[in-house]
Amino acid sequence: MSDSAVDPDEVRHVADLARVDLAEEELERFAEQFGEILDAFETLEEVPEVEREADLVNVMRPDERRASLDQEQALQNADDEEGFFKGPKVS
Repeated sequence: MSDSAVDPDEVRHVADLARVDLAEEELERFAEQFGEILDAFETLEEVPEVEREADLVNVMRPDERRASLDQEQALQNADDEEGFFKGPKVS
């Protein structure tokens, strides 16, 4: 990385806005790290554009109406009370 695009004074200003206390060595380290992040974004600008993929298409089956369980079958392995599922009390 060449000279940092961010200097410690800018880091100090942002830290003050965020109400974060930073030591001098932290200011230097963060300035360097922010510079590296900005360099990474500049690298992303160099990535060539590619053609966009086709829009997504729904590949799910259509809804179909079909027979379901009757009440007796549905409650066969469940605790029930007066023909309804019985669950724990919620307080």
